Amino acid sequence: MTTPHLLLVEDDMALAELVSWHFDKQGFRVSQTADGEEAMLIAREERPDIVLLDWMIENLSGIEVCRRLRRDNDTSNIPIIMMSARGEEEDRVRGLDIGADDYVTKPFSPRELIARVNAVLRRVRPALAGEALSFADIEMDTVGYKVKRAGQTIPLGPTEFRLLRHFLEHPGWVFSRERLLDSVWGHDSDIEIRTVDVHIRRLRKALNANGQPDIIRTVRSAGYALDSELA
Repeated sequence: MTTPHLLLVEDDMALAELVSWHFDKQGFRVSQTADGEEAMLIAREERPDIVLLDWMIENLSGIEVCRRLRRDNDTSNIPIIMMSARGEEEDRVRGLDIGADDYVTKPFSPRELIARVNAVLRRVRPALAGEALSFADIEMDTVGYKVKRAGQTIPLGPTEFRLLRHFLEHPGWVFSRERLLDSVWGHDSDIEIRTVDVHIRRLRKALNANGQPDIIRTVRSAGYALDSELA
């Protein structure tokens, strides 16, 4: 199962350490900051799977961070859960209106927070919940290591399988070759950038073997994406 990456933006250090500890026990990789500006940088550079965002933080408010994440094409699809001691209905509605996926009022139990995070991830990142992945006419069984397109089994090598899985986990996202190299091969890989293109061609050939339209879009000067227009 893929290790989910959580970005925690909280300026109460004691609470942040407690939340980080609980999510670490649940198998999450946690990045942590108390600064809104730094949160924006981490979100753009690391593309976390979900953001836990406090309303009152340093430099930029949580509301403003949420607004900017939603406006930025690189981060607009990252799920966000707002956290605040402000429990009035007007505040909750405001947080949801600017793009938060959920709103948790302090004080909260770690169990409730983990449940809320897992619920959002099940909805937007099914692979992180250990479930099957699908997009358009493609189906992937991540446990049985099987891929089908339009009901036909597609044989894939290990690298092509990981590459397709990454696209299926982030449909519509445009990934540069460098980003794919880090995500699919690993940060310490010494594989050359052009190797990404080789495996993209192999993946396309396998997926299009029965005459289906090409579902992997090449974005000039940017990279590749699973084409949401075919979904």
